[in-house]
Amino acid sequence: MSKLSDRINNLAESQTLAMTKKSRELQAQGIDIINLSIGEPDFATPDFIKDAAKEAIDNNFTHYTPVAGCLDLRKAISVKFKRDNNLMYAADQVVVSTGAKQSIANVILSMVNPGEEVIVPIPYWVSYIETIKLAEGIPVTIPTSIESNFKITPEQLKKAITPKTKMMVFSTPCNPSGSVYSKEELKAIAEVIIQFPDLYIISDEIYEHINFAGKHESIAQFDFIYERVITVNGMSKGFAMTGWRIGYIGAPKWISDACEKMQGQFTSGTSSISQMAALAAAKADPSVTVKMCKEFKKRRDLVLGLLKEIPGIKTNIPDGAFYIFFDISFYFGKSFEKYHINNSHDLSLYLLDIGNVALVSGDAFGDDNCMRFSYATSEDKLIEAVKRVKEALSKLK
Repeated sequence: MSKLSDRINNLAESQTLAMTKKSRELQAQGIDIINLSIGEPDFATPDFIKDAAKEAIDNNFTHYTPVAGCLDLRKAISVKFKRDNNLMYAADQVVVSTGAKQSIANVILSMVNPGEEVIVPIPYWVSYIETIKLAEGIPVTIPTSIESNFKITPEQLKKAITPKTKMMVFSTPCNPSGSVYSKEELKAIAEVIIQFPDLYIISDEIYEHINFAGKHESIAQFDFIYERVITVNGMSKGFAMTGWRIGYIGAPKWISDACEKMQGQFTSGTSSISQMAALAAAKADPSVTVKMCKEFKKRRDLVLGLLKEIPGIKTNIPDGAFYIFFDISFYFGKSFEKYHINNSHDLSLYLLDIGNVALVSGDAFGDDNCMRFSYATSEDKLIEAVKRVKEALSKLK
């Protein structure tokens, strides 16, 4: 008899975190690893946000907070939703959590029953599938390709819906592909969903402020679908606040109430200090994120240009986030010494060992033909990383 539950035994480890862990272990051994596996801005949290946290500490704001988050923060997020996204979520429709990951888990665990299906476009963020499984739901994936810019069509979506379908979860801008859905594309998806009265959408918008295509668009903006959408966002990416662990949802009140109930049994309210830092971020003019976004676009263009020089690699042009999800299937079936490349996982380990570059294999995101390259690091490191990848791949015959 296993001493651990089937629940944990059947739960896959996050492959992004696993690769990051392995990279850190090799770095601790003195090996020069360039770690491009983690989804984390390399910028520092802005000073005005840090100052707000320091003030909260000095004012002894160190006690338990309401489970759903401090009222001032939820009010500020409500204003942010209206200001930036034209979404009307009252403060009591907002739940603040310890990161967007917990926000998503709260929704799925609150809404998905055993045997119910959740549609997930490929490629997907690594934790969607495992969280659905944790709720004993059934993930139903929809494949995409570089040719479709890694975006699903309304026709694909409608074909995937069955009487057991409960919801769809997706991200825009997307992790890992960087794809951004336009207003027209989102409306077309909403028009399919609205045909099914018991179908809901989790819209993961954590990369909202890292968008090179223009204005960010939220699917909940369409009045006819608003009551069926749970909008997920947070401070981690746009404000370089990953370690502060602040995410939030805006949702119909019956859903936000359920998420508050769920969170009350897991973590209660998130860090009081982090919430005061997040309050400063939520109140800030979104223009404070523009400089970082421009830097990411510059890096994207640099890496795309360098990757074009490597034989066999195919890329699209991602419009957001800070990833390139490139096709590496050209190298399947090739070998070097003891290394035999059969899939993206084999290639990621090969590049780590031979090239000393940590990337995440595409199978973690549902597409084994690809790998995720995070360009959230300095230009010098990016140039060196692509050089190492190119040299390592050239040895495969």
